[in-house]
Amino acid sequence: MVGSEAVRPQQGPTLAAKVAFLQRPEAYPPADRPARVETVETHLAWVFFTRRHAYKLKKPVQGPYLDFRTLEARRRVCEEELRLNRRLAPGVYLGLVALARGPAGELGLDGGGEVVEWLVKMRRLPAAQMLDRRIVRQELQPAELDPLIEVLVRFYQQAPAVEMTAAAYREALAAEVRASAEAIARAELAVPPELGEAVPQALLELLAREPQLFDRRVRAGRVVEAHGDLRPEHVCLLDPPVIIDCLEFYRPLRLLDPVSELSFLALECERLGARWVGERLLAGYAAGSGDRVPDRLLLFYRGWHACARAKVALWHLQEPEVRDRAHWLDKAAQYLRLGAGVRALARSG
Repeated sequence: MVGSEAVRPQQGPTLAAKVAFLQRPEAYPPADRPARVETVETHLAWVFFTRRHAYKLKKPVQGPYLDFRTLEARRRVCEEELRLNRRLAPGVYLGLVALARGPAGELGLDGGGEVVEWLVKMRRLPAAQMLDRRIVRQELQPAELDPLIEVLVRFYQQAPAVEMTAAAYREALAAEVRASAEAIARAELAVPPELGEAVPQALLELLAREPQLFDRRVRAGRVVEAHGDLRPEHVCLLDPPVIIDCLEFYRPLRLLDPVSELSFLALECERLGARWVGERLLAGYAAGSGDRVPDRLLLFYRGWHACARAKVALWHLQEPEVRDRAHWLDKAAQYLRLGAGVRALARSG
């Protein structure tokens, strides 16, 4: 009926409509308008690249540790992304930009009207200087990592210790191992079946057998609010280096031992074929901070992150439309192989 249609609240634009608008060059100011908007889709967001900037739009999704289904939730997590990333990427995270709908239903950036989405606006970084690109092109020199080591040592030294008990820290580590083991058990991996069981089991055995190894880290104030997702593709080797895309949506996943976080970065560098990068980063951190740890703790953290990354890869198999099942299975198996060294450590005890 015409009358009821007239008073019915106007529905917001769909995600597809927002993405389509932001892919149009004319959506952006003339001075920043590209000939073509480069677009990258991730599991949780869309990123749109103009001449000088990048705009990140959060997807209205729900998953483990997060719920972005409301506009207010997306605004809050965008604000957290700005606050947290400015620690290691000063001058890169510029602010929030409103995507608004005008009276005629037209969309516009930073204009008047009803706000229908929030975007994080960033300074665009040179892709050629990202650590993963430099590794893949085999053009990275060892000395180029030294400024990055200095940035990370200073960051971890300035970060206040997290208030938690040693028992709570061990339980958090064990809970993550168990969650990873459950995800791995639900999938048919392209590796010997015992690998998916043995790596988590070895981690749990080490936690139970040597609790003091972990308790000492908590009591020394070594567990801090870290980056949370320190991967090579998030490191830009500028002068000074900047590190972007921290894990902003769930604080407990950022509460890490610096040696754990650096072991994760080392794992990812080895997956790209550059084990030496992680070795230099860990050695540089130990020398610069004076924080030297037993090799068995490094092996634990390596295996712990390997299981967590395998779990994340396997989550993709639960999506409504799995684009490449074999890819995610292979990626999970690759991580488990990289973390398998912890098995021998557990047996040696």
